[in-house]
This record gives sequence, structure tokens and C-alpha cells, in this order.
Amino acid sequence: MSKKRRQHSASFKFKVALEALKEVKTISEIASEYEVHPTLVRNWKKQLLEEGQDVFSRKSAGEDRKQEEQEAQLYEQIGRLKMELEWLKKKATRFE
Repeated sequence: MSKKRRQHSASFKFKVALEALKEVKTISEIASEYEVHPTLVRNWKKQLLEEGQDVFSRKSAGEDRKQEEQEAQLYEQIGRLKMELEWLKKKATRFE
């Protein structure tokens, strides 16, 4: 029977990477404390160092996707309303 891969939240990764950045404990100690592989801790630390300036300025991928979906829905609604308006203008000319 195979093990299921664990998926860690962004907040968990950030917490572990931040602790690794403090360098109070070794990476092995941190890895055993949080029950993750030391390579993951190193990768998360490296990622935080490289992309740290963007962590607070950009939105997550989920938020971007959600906003794009909402924009698409709004543009679709605008298109429908324009079509309805044109149709009503055509029909209104009959009654003038």
C-alpha cells in the first residue's frame, strides 16, 4: 500500500521557511519537528529568499483565477445587456 502525498498549505510553508531563515535550529531539526523532508525545508527557504519581496505584493494564483473568472462573467453580462438594448431600440422605433 502506497503512502498518500501530503499537501502543505502556503501558511505552513511560510512558517517553516521563516523558522529556517532565523537559523536558530538546524534544517534537520526543523524538518523532524514539522515532520517534513529536509530538502523541502531548504527549497521553501530558498523560495522565500528569492521571492520574498513579492510575497506581500502579489495575489495568489487562486485569487488571480477567481478575479479573471469574475471579469469574464461581467464582460459576458455587458455583452448581453448591449444586445438587449439594441433589440429594444429596434422595437421602440416601431412605436414612435
